[in-house]
Amino acid sequence: MTREINAAMGSCELTFLLRDKIDMDLAKQQHQQYQSVLSSLGCEIVIVSTESNLADSVFIEDTAVVLDEIAVLCRPATALRGQEVAGVKDVLQQYRTLASIQSPGTLEGGDLLRVGNIIYAGLSTRSNQSGIEQLRYIVADYGFSVESVETKKCLHLKSAVSEVAPGVLLINSDWISRSVFKNYELIDVDKEEAHAANALLVDQKVIYPSSFPRTLEKLVNAGLDVTQVNVSELQKAEGAVTCCSLIFKMSL
Repeated sequence: MTREINAAMGSCELTFLLRDKIDMDLAKQQHQQYQSVLSSLGCEIVIVSTESNLADSVFIEDTAVVLDEIAVLCRPATALRGQEVAGVKDVLQQYRTLASIQSPGTLEGGDLLRVGNIIYAGLSTRSNQSGIEQLRYIVADYGFSVESVETKKCLHLKSAVSEVAPGVLLINSDWISRSVFKNYELIDVDKEEAHAANALLVDQKVIYPSSFPRTLEKLVNAGLDVTQVNVSELQKAEGAVTCCSLIFKMSL
């Protein structure tokens, strides 16, 4: 599931980056390339419509976490981003039973990293303890555990760590504690590429931004199958490759 670039994207929410003018035509081209790469890897693209004022709606990952048995609708931290959830709900309910995070909980999908039957949940500026506890309660019946992880200097947990192969994580140790992930093989981002830890794993293949060549080389040297995408305009909105899709098996 994806959403197209919104015309209001220039007024997106920013937490850690200074605002930089987004080239909207280029952003649309880059997003189309991103969708094409997903299609080339065997994904069927389902595009969710959006309202014109929802500047961040292309970052659909933040609205939900989709498991095999259930999907949990998130509750973004800002009121405007909260409006993104309704459209996703309308489509997602065709494929999964739904549960929802309720007030006072806040939870954004960018803070959720699933590795096997563990969901690591980032305690960040966007996701709070109440939201994480609600998620833990919802998914417990389906065999998942939830581990809370404190983040620093970054928007979401997956800004600092993501899965690039089964049991292999790409990590920025300056933004997240390595000890939390001591049971996995860890690949460190290059010290000159602080924002390089976000990668999207799709069926043993890695979608990765072309803007981090040193870390990209590390991934290739580790024997990973990497497809590069240019997401420079999305990055100006604090976006990354995991943010722009919800990927799941449509039927079980």
